[in-house]
Amino acid sequence: MAIQRVHSKWAKTAVLLTSELLRPYIPETSPFRRETVRLMLDQYGMIYLKPDRGTFGNGVIRVEKSASSSLPYQFQLDKKIRQFATFEAMYNRLLSIQRTRPYLAQKGIQLLQFQKRRFDFRVMVQHNLRNEWETTGVIGRLGLPSKIVTNYHSGATPLPFSTLMTPHMSEHRQTEYLNFLSYLGVETAKQLQHAYPGLREIGIDFAIDTELHPWILEVNTLPDPFLFRKLGDRKVFNRIYQYAVGYGRFKAKKTSCLYKNKPQTKTI
Repeated sequence: MAIQRVHSKWAKTAVLLTSELLRPYIPETSPFRRETVRLMLDQYGMIYLKPDRGTFGNGVIRVEKSASSSLPYQFQLDKKIRQFATFEAMYNRLLSIQRTRPYLAQKGIQLLQFQKRRFDFRVMVQHNLRNEWETTGVIGRLGLPSKIVTNYHSGATPLPFSTLMTPHMSEHRQTEYLNFLSYLGVETAKQLQHAYPGLREIGIDFAIDTELHPWILEVNTLPDPFLFRKLGDRKVFNRIYQYAVGYGRFKAKKTSCLYKNKPQTKTI
């Protein structure tokens, strides 16, 4: 049976929002509309706009409102920042960028920082050889100072969980927190599988805010397993690859060779 993929971010978010357990970890998310953007900006001060279907952080926009400025509205796309005196002027410019593509508006999260750079985590969850969901890897992504996204393909640096979190919590607390992210990962996969029974792997982008609250930013159904080679722990990547062979994504190869030859893959 083919592995199921779900391209729409909104479709996946809608399924997760039906879970009472997961709902507290999902930032407010709605389809992109004028009043939605206005109200969310008034409430949160910062929101993200993202294409409903897209990869590598392409097209993601950070929108902010600051009442103390003469140009209170601004947004950033890639490295370019634009400022506006009125909401309407900004919104019309956003429409010209959106064009006909469906977009989502999502509450902005003030991410934890490491060396004054924002970071988040990719959590890999897969069907194991017993056909059960298992969290198989967690890796941090340290964003570039000039970028608003933390995708590896946008220049982020992959780093171990402990490197990024040691300034923020003790070693014992890190173990507890990793276990909790692993638990949320499995529960996320189970929830999505109710609606999409053909899923066999997901990659979850978790943001951690300044209060150490985890947030599920989005779920990818074609995650890049080769990112985990950057950890330097072959056991983690070998297990990820072994499971992917088990459910048919890859053909069996000697995993030692996979550190040299990386198949083309993308994240959805």
